[in-house]
Amino acid sequence: MGALGPGADVLLVDGGDATYLCHWMRESGLADLLPSLPDTVWVGVSAGSMVMTPRIGAYFVEWPSAPDDRTLGVVDFSVFPHLDAFPQNTMADAARWAAGIGVPAYAIDEQTAVQVVDGAVEVISEGRWKKFGP
Repeated sequence: MGALGPGADVLLVDGGDATYLCHWMRESGLADLLPSLPDTVWVGVSAGSMVMTPRIGAYFVEWPSAPDDRTLGVVDFSVFPHLDAFPQNTMADAARWAAGIGVPAYAIDEQTAVQVVDGAVEVISEGRWKKFGP
């Protein structure tokens, strides 16, 4: 991977389609490299955070070649991003999505982040969010 290695402090991964991103993270070898980077901070925005979850739900699958909604599963919860930012991203939409996701899930707005350090999950927010499930 050349420039990416033990010296990388932060990986900033922006949005798009989480299943497409997951596919290319696996194809490129980045997904396999992640466990060897325990001190590297992952900053995910939109699909960049969703790709780290076990599933994104059919609601967010847009890539026609996606075999299903499974992603990397680095964390044990799923994320419904952009709460209230779009007409189709209401709390009611998030509740319907979470009911079928099968893992704990967070609906978060643009002023909210979910931080995971050594397995401990913390929501940092000046906005609106909700945890679904256990």
